[in-house]
Amino acid sequence: MVKKSLGFIGGGRITRIILGGLKNAGGIPEDVVVSDINSETLQKLKNEFPEILIAPRDNTAPVKKEIVFLAVHPPLISDVLKEITPFLKPTTFLISLAPKVRIKNILEIVKGFPKVARMIPNACSIINQGYNPITFAETVNEIDKKSLLDFLSLLGECPIVSEEKLEAYAVITGMGPTYFWFQFNELKELAKGFGLSEKEAVAGIEKMVIGTIKTLFKSGLTPEQVMDLIPVRPFAEKEEEIKKIFRSILEGLYKKLKGV
Repeated sequence: MVKKSLGFIGGGRITRIILGGLKNAGGIPEDVVVSDINSETLQKLKNEFPEILIAPRDNTAPVKKEIVFLAVHPPLISDVLKEITPFLKPTTFLISLAPKVRIKNILEIVKGFPKVARMIPNACSIINQGYNPITFAETVNEIDKKSLLDFLSLLGECPIVSEEKLEAYAVITGMGPTYFWFQFNELKELAKGFGLSEKEAVAGIEKMVIGTIKTLFKSGLTPEQVMDLIPVRPFAEKEEEIKKIFRSILEGLYKKLKGV
């Protein structure tokens, strides 16, 4: 079991993902407090993770822990930071999980509190297979960085990246699973309709997806050569349309997150 004490401000999906990953990695830490303005949200989380303590409408409770995750939407970050700044302890590590709000803006509000980081969480952390890029404030020393990264490794990979790239990661890796999950699930349902069992369908699709990614990115072939390996392309007439949908929606989302 992890020895760190944890605080979460916000009890929504991301908090559930992180707690689920920690539970899978050996158990929820003994000292975890989650706050949220929505009591129903907190109770649902408590029902799933009985080990945690909940603090409805009390952000001062989680902020006293060793690691504090800001799991709220970007427009709320500023007000939450102003509320919790008087209660920050020198031993606390403050991690914002939101896009858009930069470290320099966080540091200005917390009045020089040094141990600040931003991370873009990935939903696959719930099964310890996450890809969670992180950026540290320049005021964080190497010992504290290593300690935090050792802990976050329980959720998956946590590469240190430039802050300028976090919004790109938010669109590509943070939200990326949602672009494909419904498609993979539809393939599974089709496979069952074609006579495969659930087990056979899942095994086949899992191996196919892993091999597909490795063939595209690690085979040494060009994308054109890879896409020419299979003669039958049922969606050939729709490929350009699908690519246009990706570009129009995701480029617009990226610009919104970057504020351009």
